[in-house]
Amino acid sequence: MFRGMSFSRVLPILLTGVAAGLPGCAGEETNLSAVNTAIVPGEPYKPLANFGPMDIPADNPMTQAKVELGRQLYYDSRLSGDGSRSCYSCHLVEHGLTDGRAQAIGAYEKQLTRSSPTLWNIGFHSLFYWDGRAPSLEVQAAKAWSGGNMGAGDDVPAIVEKINAIAGYKSQFEDVFAGPATKDNIPQALAAYMRTLVSGNTAFDRWQAGDEGAVSDGAKRGYEVFQKAKCGDCHSGTLFTDMVFHNVGIGYDSSSGEFADIGRFKVTSQESDTGAFKTPTLRDISKSAPYFHDGSVATLDSAVRVMAMGGIPNPHKDIKLKPANLEENEIQDLLEFLETLDEDTAPTSPELP
Repeated sequence: MFRGMSFSRVLPILLTGVAAGLPGCAGEETNLSAVNTAIVPGEPYKPLANFGPMDIPADNPMTQAKVELGRQLYYDSRLSGDGSRSCYSCHLVEHGLTDGRAQAIGAYEKQLTRSSPTLWNIGFHSLFYWDGRAPSLEVQAAKAWSGGNMGAGDDVPAIVEKINAIAGYKSQFEDVFAGPATKDNIPQALAAYMRTLVSGNTAFDRWQAGDEGAVSDGAKRGYEVFQKAKCGDCHSGTLFTDMVFHNVGIGYDSSSGEFADIGRFKVTSQESDTGAFKTPTLRDISKSAPYFHDGSVATLDSAVRVMAMGGIPNPHKDIKLKPANLEENEIQDLLEFLETLDEDTAPTSPELP
């Protein structure tokens, strides 16, 4: 499925840094002026040739200055309602851009009901959150800011005023948006930065580019198991997700016949969407435990076994899911393959104004 793809234009971009502040392959800090070479005024943002262009909203074009502004806001806990956390607090590098918790904890220590999804390659998505309730990255950023994640709520106007009182932010907003910070352009800047969180520098990618020594023989066998088990039906393409909503049975209580979380149904009211959640990417998957929308599965080994047995039976389970009948050695090879999807570049925090 992936062999034979052209990565001739991928690696040079990765070597200069995928996003603002990303280190190069050697781990060196990248100068902001040298990165994001794919951001060209008037042209589609194309961070990796193999991924294709992102769908950038016409009213929020990508610019280097906007990305850097969004990067600072993304790491700034002064945006949150209680000043305790930033966007990054729920999307940590060491946890594959998740938070390592079963369910996220928001501002004011509010317990949320779902796990923090990874943000790798989020700019290529068209619907956001586990249930797809946000139609754009800008809307998602605004909801996360004002909602439970960052808890700004009714304090958004006061927080905007506080941001405008910071000289370093004031000058940047004037430069980027020709005016002060607002409740609308702060999410726009955040979205611009999040679109640069591109994963394309893994051992798997280097193998596909022709480096046979980039992955082990066990991982190569595991990739064959991945195809045999039809994992790619949902974890498809270079992004390793079809971005579609599937019911795999997680959260189903067979004794009551109900789901703890009805998922996509909350958005569409379609019975077929009961218990359905968006397919997560497999990139950086070994770092992003615990797994599934509710964090109910602690290890990657256990998550693979749940899926290999065809998910958990329930009246709305996706018809694509069928037992893969894998041998134990095949499961171990599959796990070895999944580890080759660990991302080797990582966002770094900026100096805040």
